[in-house]
Amino acid sequence: MRIKHDVRWPKFTGSPVLESVRPVIERSRDVETHIDKIVEVAGWMGYEELPMPDYELPFGIGASDYRETIDFILTTSCIDTAFTDFSTHEKFQVEYGGRNWSDSDALFACMKRAVDKGVPILDGAFLAKVTRAEMENLFAGNIELPMLEEKTQILNHVGTVLAGQYNGRFHNFVASGSPRLYDSGNGLVERLVSEFPRFGDVSPYDGHTIKFYKLPQLAMWFLYTNLGKTCKFRIDDLETMSAFADYIVPVALRLLGITSYSAELERAINSYQLIPHDSAREVEIRAHCIYASALLAEEINLLRPSDCQIVVPQIDARLWTHYHTTWWPHHLTKTIMY
Repeated sequence: MRIKHDVRWPKFTGSPVLESVRPVIERSRDVETHIDKIVEVAGWMGYEELPMPDYELPFGIGASDYRETIDFILTTSCIDTAFTDFSTHEKFQVEYGGRNWSDSDALFACMKRAVDKGVPILDGAFLAKVTRAEMENLFAGNIELPMLEEKTQILNHVGTVLAGQYNGRFHNFVASGSPRLYDSGNGLVERLVSEFPRFGDVSPYDGHTIKFYKLPQLAMWFLYTNLGKTCKFRIDDLETMSAFADYIVPVALRLLGITSYSAELERAINSYQLIPHDSAREVEIRAHCIYASALLAEEINLLRPSDCQIVVPQIDARLWTHYHTTWWPHHLTKTIMY
């Protein structure tokens, strides 16, 4: 039985990702967005600072060469997914530099550890031939890096493309195209999706193709927040970026009361049942994350002066930062897409 949805579409519709989720929002069975709660939350969140993140790569990466920053972020983004063991629910952790790192921070630590040892882990020729055994050593931590076999295959394919077309480096890929995310097929996100299939984050839903593009957008957001103040990297259509539909932001929206789930879906998540990739439930969770975040950003901008306007990723950053360590269960989906 479908939910009768109170749908109010954001006035700005320049995001291909946001536009694509419309059929899901209108037809959802297990997830609902509550517009009255969005207005309520905007009423207090809109007066927070909500800064543009001043992201810097840890461990001094790229301090002397912006090209290393581009190479490091985009290479890491290829495998920046799945850090919780799907059986034990234990998170991937690594000791490095006198600290303990977990989740994606642990991945970054492993990558920097490899660079310190002289492993050419940012070079396409190396990635094209890296083996599973080498990956076990490079990403040694408290548990085996989840989906290690799939991540090895990803790097093999990515490395082959980089070596064959971009002299082995992602900074050449960035330099060879448009400084827009979407530009008639020549935009940064569009090219990542078309040239590197691992970034093709789309799902079917009732005969529609739903675009999520979590990792390609997030990679560009990391580059922008790291290098945006320089003249070395720019994005001319930042307003087209959506929320990054992952595991954590849906939890934040759920706990704020902005979204709600059917009793059946709630039980499945709270009992750690796997929600299959491309299932209607998974697609609805992610689609409402994108929709609700866009509406929240729009509602907040109605309250703020012109010089304090925000973009959707600033909402994503606010929610992720406050909720990524929550004990509340998030949905579990075995996928390489987020």
